[in-house]
Order: sequence, then structure tokens, then C-alpha cells
Amino acid sequence: MAKKIVYVDMDSVLVYFESAFDKVDPRLLAAYEGDEDEIPHIFSKMEPMQGAIEAFTYLSEHFDTYVLSTAPWENPTAWSEKLEWIKHYLGKVAYKRLILTHHKNLNIGDFLIDDRPNNGAEFFTGELIKFGGDEFPDWNAVLAYMKKHI
Repeated sequence: MAKKIVYVDMDSVLVYFESAFDKVDPRLLAAYEGDEDEIPHIFSKMEPMQGAIEAFTYLSEHFDTYVLSTAPWENPTAWSEKLEWIKHYLGKVAYKRLILTHHKNLNIGDFLIDDRPNNGAEFFTGELIKFGGDEFPDWNAVLAYMKKHI
């Protein structure tokens, strides 16, 4: 039997987006207020969410797991930095498993773990698991749910 397909978003799911803010010049943060994802090289400064690396590794052992993320169109450094982040923090477990798209709904799968219903996530044909919400506030809650679907 084929493994179920799981997609995991990066920003605010695998990656603690705000962790980069104290590593960026405050003047740059002010200049990009509201568009922080467009700050050049900001993605290279981000740390993992608590439990994210272990959770992705676990999911990869039991599901056909991919990283499905969007990179800001106006920040070309984000595209390569997201790949470098995956290589650095997830390594071989995510080898050639990064998909960058502005249309997440075009990917076919069973589950999408995402923090918001944007960039096509709201139209994903599988089950959208809203990370950070009341039902799935953290990786422990997500993994407890996913264990029921192995």
C-alpha cells in the first residue's frame, strides 16, 4: 500500500519566522514593516519552530512527506535561502522534497500542514491541518493526530 502524501509549509510551521527579526538591522525592519518577508537575506537568519525538525523526520518515516512553501516574489534571495535552510536543518530526510509554489492547490496529496489558508492552501483537495490554531497549536498536537492516519 502506498504511503499517504503529506505536505508541510515552512514559514511559521517548520520555521520560526520572527526569529530573524532580532538579527536584522532595525532600520531595515522599519523600512519593510508589513513586508518583512521581502527583506533581503532574512530567510537565512531564521530558526526552526520548536519540535519541527523531529516532527518532519517522524512524518518522513511514516508518510511520503514534502515541504510545500511559497517564496516572496519580490525577494529573490528567499528562493535559494529556503533551499539552504532545508539542507541545513532537515538534511537528507528532505533531499529533493522542497516544492516552492504560489499555487499549493495544484499539488495532490492527503494532508497539508499550513498556518494559513493562502496561496491555494484553501483549495487543497486533501485535508488542511491548520498549524497554530486551536485544534493544532503545536507539533505535539499535529503528530498525535497524524499517528491516527498511519
